[in-house]
Amino acid sequence: MPRMDADPSREGIVRAFEPADAPHLTAIVEESPQAAAWAPGAASQLAETEAASIYVGESGGEITGFVIGRQIGDEAEILNLAVRRHARRKGHATALLLHILRHWRQSRVTRVFLEVRDSNAPAILFYEKHGFRQVGRRPGYYRQPDEAALIFERKLTG
Repeated sequence: MPRMDADPSREGIVRAFEPADAPHLTAIVEESPQAAAWAPGAASQLAETEAASIYVGESGGEITGFVIGRQIGDEAEILNLAVRRHARRKGHATALLLHILRHWRQSRVTRVFLEVRDSNAPAILFYEKHGFRQVGRRPGYYRQPDEAALIFERKLTG
């Protein structure tokens, strides 16, 4: 399968979230225990706020992943990013991340933050590869299982 990126001329695309996408996001969260657990409908509710940025990755007519973030002033936060198990390691997460970062750069965001489970080594490596660096730690932040959140930041320029 060709690697997905944010270029619509390729097999996969990244597009804005639509309310009809909500059940797909719920299914992706259910198969992604390391991702932030979101209640069904949470993305739809957040999408109604002006600060929200929600994008889905689509390949072959299937929603393969999503990224949810919010912007406050010149800062933004990635709240959740997850990809279907069978679509991992094929560029889907990278396409989603680069798309939202490009959007925020155009919106004059200067810093992006996110939290990752302390045990989520693949996500930590992924974000470090994309220029994020750890700037803090929140003990006991996550539940089931209880563990720390690592806080990452990336500065956006240009």
